[in-house]
Amino acid sequence: MKKLTATTLFAMGLFAQLQATDLFTPVQKTDLRLPSVPLITSDPYLSIWSPYDKLNEGTTRHWTNDEKSLIGAVRVDGKVYRFMGKQALESLLPMAGSEEWEGNYTFDAPQGEWTAVNYNAEGWKKGKGAFGTNDMPVVRTSWNTKDIWVRREFNLNDVPADTPIYLKYSHDDVFELYLNGEKLVATDYSWKNNVVLELSDKVRAKMREGKNVIAAHCHNTTGGAYVDFGLYTTNKETAGFENIAIQKSVDVLPTQTYYTFTCGPVELDVVFTAPMLIDDLDLISTPINYISYQATSTDKKNHDVQVYIETTPQLTINEMTQPTRAQVIKKNGISYVQAGSIDQPITGRKGDLICIDWGYAYLAGNNGANTSVSLGDYVDMKAVFASKGELMPGQNEVVTRNADEMPAMAYSEDLGNVSSTGKSGFMMIGYDDVYSIEYMYERRMAYWKHDGKVSIFDAFERAKQNYQNVMERCRDFDAMIMKDAEKAGGKKYAEICAASYRQVMAAHKLFTDKEGNLMFFSKENNSNGCINTVDLTYPSAPLFLAYNPDLQKAMMTSIFEYSATGRWNKPFPAHDLGTYPIANGQVYGGDMPIEEGGNMVILAAAIAKAEGNANYAKKYWDLLTIWTDYLVEYGQDPENQLCTDDFAGHWAHNANLSVKAIMGVAGYSEMAKMLGLNNVADEYAEKAKKMAQKWMEMAGENDHYRLAFDRANTWSQKYNMVWDKMWGLNIFPGVIDKEINYYLTKQNAFGLPLDSRKEYTKSDWIMWTAAMASDMETFQKFVDPLYKYINETPSRVPISDWHHTDSGEWVGFRARSVIGGYWMKVLMDKMLVK
Repeated sequence: MKKLTATTLFAMGLFAQLQATDLFTPVQKTDLRLPSVPLITSDPYLSIWSPYDKLNEGTTRHWTNDEKSLIGAVRVDGKVYRFMGKQALESLLPMAGSEEWEGNYTFDAPQGEWTAVNYNAEGWKKGKGAFGTNDMPVVRTSWNTKDIWVRREFNLNDVPADTPIYLKYSHDDVFELYLNGEKLVATDYSWKNNVVLELSDKVRAKMREGKNVIAAHCHNTTGGAYVDFGLYTTNKETAGFENIAIQKSVDVLPTQTYYTFTCGPVELDVVFTAPMLIDDLDLISTPINYISYQATSTDKKNHDVQVYIETTPQLTINEMTQPTRAQVIKKNGISYVQAGSIDQPITGRKGDLICIDWGYAYLAGNNGANTSVSLGDYVDMKAVFASKGELMPGQNEVVTRNADEMPAMAYSEDLGNVSSTGKSGFMMIGYDDVYSIEYMYERRMAYWKHDGKVSIFDAFERAKQNYQNVMERCRDFDAMIMKDAEKAGGKKYAEICAASYRQVMAAHKLFTDKEGNLMFFSKENNSNGCINTVDLTYPSAPLFLAYNPDLQKAMMTSIFEYSATGRWNKPFPAHDLGTYPIANGQVYGGDMPIEEGGNMVILAAAIAKAEGNANYAKKYWDLLTIWTDYLVEYGQDPENQLCTDDFAGHWAHNANLSVKAIMGVAGYSEMAKMLGLNNVADEYAEKAKKMAQKWMEMAGENDHYRLAFDRANTWSQKYNMVWDKMWGLNIFPGVIDKEINYYLTKQNAFGLPLDSRKEYTKSDWIMWTAAMASDMETFQKFVDPLYKYINETPSRVPISDWHHTDSGEWVGFRARSVIGGYWMKVLMDKMLVK
C-alpha cells in the first residue's frame, strides 16, 4: 500500500490525529548519559543544548553557556506539567551582559586580607565590569596585564532566607573568587563562561545585612583575558508551570534526541530533530529544526491535552542590553513569531564565546485547526495557558530595550481528547542569518539560500511539506551511522558516535564563494574563535572522508585558494582564515608550518584514497609540491614550532609532528602514483621510507618511542601514524604494535593521556590512536575509558575534547568539530575494505 505523504495528511486534516508511529521510537536505545544534550542545532549560532540529566531541570543554553530559553509544557485535564526548561534566573547583582556594574580593581598584587569585607581598597582604581581585553564580550574596563584583582561591594537586605542565591561568573584564565573572604572558586588554566554555582547554607550564613563583598583574582597566561561575575536568584515560577513532568528516558541518536515523560495519566514523547543529513547539502545548511510530540493515554481513559512550547527574543542577541523587535507574521498557511535585534549588525561581531546578534529567529506553527502562535507578556502567556489551555491574545509587535521586558514567543496545539492510540504533532524553530560569512571581503549567504533565490519562508514551507519524508530519512540515516559504528567498534563506540554527530556538523557553516565553490567553514569554538582552522579540519576529517568527501574539500579549497591567489605566500599553508564569521585572512599569531603543511597534504591524499582518484589534488599540484618539499626539508627533526596540540606549548624535535611530515611525504607519493607520475611517486616514496627509518632510530627508547627525539623517558600518542596502517604502506614496520602495547600501560580511569607531560588528553586523538589497534578487543580497551568520561564527567558542556584523565573534568574546549575524529575506526574499516 502506498504511504500517505505529509502533504496528503494535511489536506485531509488528519495530521494532528496520526496514531503512534515509529517516529517517536528511536531506531536504537542508548545508555550513554551526555554531559549536555543537543536540542536545536544547525550552525555555531543556532545551537541550543540541555546541560542536565533531566530536560526540565534547568534553563536550556547555547554551547557558550549563555541562556537561550526553551520552555515546554503539556496540560492534561487542566493540570500543567513542565517537561522542558525552567524560567530564567533573576539578577540580584547583574553581570555585564545585562547592565554595567562598578568595582574597585588593581593590577598590582595587593597587601593584606584583600578579600575581607572591611579591607581598605585605598589606591585601587574604580572601573566598570566586565574587565578584559578588547576582543572579549562586553568589556568596559580594559585589562592588558598578567593579573587583575577586583572587589565588588553590595548590599542584600531584601532576599528571603529560603530563596536560593546563585553565583554566576565568567573568566579567562586562572581564576579565584571569594565571598566575604570565603573562597568559592579556584581554577587552573581554563576559560569558562556563565558558570552557575548555588551558594551553600554555610556561605549564605556569612552574608550579612549591609555591606558584603565579592573579591576575585584572575591570572592571564596567554591570549584574551576576562573577568565578570554577579549574583542571581530564582524567578518566581508562573502558576501551574512549577509542576514538572517525570522524565522516563532520553536517547541521543545522530540527528535526533528522544525524550519520554510521564504527565499524570498521559505519556508524552518529545523528539528534537536536526535533519543534517551529511549527503544532502540543502538539509545540512537549512537552519530549521523540528520539535515533534506525541501524547498517549496510559490508563485506558480519554484525557484533554494541550501542548505549549515557548522561546524569547534572547535567541537573537549576544548581550541582554541589546534592543529587540518581535512580531507575528502569517504567510502561505504558516503562522510565525519572528524576532531580531533592532540594530542588525550583520556579520559585525567576531570572536569566540559570543552569540549571534543579527538575523531573525522564527517559531513556526503549521496552521492546523487547533494550533496557534502568539507574542505577549512572558508571565501572562503561561498563566493563560495554565488556566485555559490556550494562548493569550497576542500583540502584533513587541519592542524590548532591556532583559526584563522579554516577551514570550509561544506555540500551542490543542490535541483534544487523547486515548491510548495517541495523538501527535510538530512545530518548527529556525533562524535566518541573512548573511552568514564575510569571505574575502564579501558577505556570503548560507548555501540553502542559493544566492537569494530561496527565502526563509520558502524553507519553512518546504520543511512543513516534507516533514514525514525527512523524519523517515533521519531514522534511516541514524540507523546507518549506528550500524557502521557498531560494526567497526561495538555498542559503546556507536553510542559515542551518535552523541557526537550533531556537535560536529553544527560547528560549521555551509556556503559557496562567488565562483560557486563549496565552502564548509568551522568555528574554533571555545579555543580562539578562528574560522576554518586547518588543524581543526584535520582531526574532524574522518567523519567527512567516510560519508561525504565533498565536505572535506569544502574545508580545504579556500586554504588552497588563499595561497594560489597570492594572498598567502609562505611555503606552507595558513593556520586559519580569520575570526568567525570574518574570513579575510589568517589572524593566528604564530605559524604552524609542519602541522598545517602535513595536514593539507595528508588530507588531499586521504580524499584521493576515498574517491579512488587524485583529481582534486591535481588542481593544486604545484602548491602540494611546495608544501611537501617543505616537509621533506624541515620535517625530519622539527625545530621549535607549534603543533595542533599548541596548548601544551612549544617542544622542539617533536616525534609525532615528524610522523605527520613523513606521512605527508608518503601521501604525496600516493597521489603522484594515481596521477601517473610514477617517477615522482617513486622518488617521494623513497624519501618517506628513509625519513621513517631515521625516525625509528632517533625516537626509539626500549619498549616505546619518545615524545621528542632529545628527551629521554618521555612518550606520546603517535596518532599521525594511523595513515600508515590505513594506506597499507608499512613504512614504520613494528612501531604501531609496540606503541599500542605501551599505551595500554599508561591509561587512566578516563582515558589515555596525550603524552608524558600531563595527565590530560585529547579524546579525538585517542580515537585515532585506538584505530591503529590490531583487533576489536584492544580497540575497545581505549573506547571504554572514553565512554566512561562522557558518561560521568561533571563538566556539563557539549562534549569537551580536552579533559583530565584522572578526574574526568574538562580542561577547556567544548562543542568543537574535532570530535569528527571519533569516526576514524569507521573510516579505517571502509578504506581497508577497498
